[in-house]
Amino acid sequence: MKSAFRHQGCIYGSDAEFLAMAVQFAEEGLLRGEQVLVATTARNLELLHDALGADADRIEYAETAPFRRRPSQWAETLRGWARRRPGGSEGRGRAIVEPVWAGRSRREVAAWQRMEARLTVTLAGTGIWMICPYDTRVVEAGIVEDARRIHHECVVGRVAEPSARFMAPEDLTGAQGAPPSPDRPTDMFRFEGDLVAVRRYVLERATPILLAEDAVAMFDVAVGSVLANLLNHGADRAVVWVRPVDGRVVCTMHCDRPLGIPRPAGSGSRSPNRLDNSLRMAEQICEWLNVSSDVSGCTIELAMPGLRSENTGRTGSEGLNFSSLSH
Repeated sequence: MKSAFRHQGCIYGSDAEFLAMAVQFAEEGLLRGEQVLVATTARNLELLHDALGADADRIEYAETAPFRRRPSQWAETLRGWARRRPGGSEGRGRAIVEPVWAGRSRREVAAWQRMEARLTVTLAGTGIWMICPYDTRVVEAGIVEDARRIHHECVVGRVAEPSARFMAPEDLTGAQGAPPSPDRPTDMFRFEGDLVAVRRYVLERATPILLAEDAVAMFDVAVGSVLANLLNHGADRAVVWVRPVDGRVVCTMHCDRPLGIPRPAGSGSRSPNRLDNSLRMAEQICEWLNVSSDVSGCTIELAMPGLRSENTGRTGSEGLNFSSLSH
């Protein structure tokens, strides 16, 4: 029988409050012979390593700050970790995973929150017990408030309490609403069925922002996949515009009527529908892909890391490795 997935939040405002949760959680896991993973800030890793003493080297560690990964990659990484544990998906394991919120746009925050809300489904049967910490000293109040909606239980120190504000994933997505659409610039392309012309327009504006030829080619594939979806849903007219945003290249496509294009499936699920899989491919290529459709029309937006990647030294396609903390 597969073990259930357990997902809790932890809202803390001091080093002592973080350790009150993390030390007990890790020590109990080790006593039960469970594998323990901690992915958090460098400061918290040091605190926990010192507090655990001789047991510190029995835990897997990762600092989250260098890993500005897409939400789907985090979920896939956790699934992979579950499979690699002793006993595979039948064995139990514990994870403390603290996302990086600083510097993220509203769209990125919403994408991470949707991923977290879907973890109960995407990690079902993995045997993982996961706690997601939120540091009120640095995390915006709105994100902390949403944490109470995403997690059905919240840990305070050593006590887990049900969250009265918990919302089902589908209700949370509706409550967040569609992501805001940027104002249309004057420099935009009017797509009227000519795929070659619109892709030429996109690449002319994206190439100076992207760093490598393979990134340009992958962005072209993603844009082509989205355009194919629009055509297959009967949208032969749309406006397209490309712009740099915070070190990324962002492409927005909008048609003036609503379309029945589903949101990309959550990580770990595969739709038999060819169009859904095409959108999912675009989502895997890009840093984010958002779909919104209402009476005002349908908007699809996708983004790739650009010049900012030169500073971080990493791109979204690299894997996330968990290893012991060295001193």
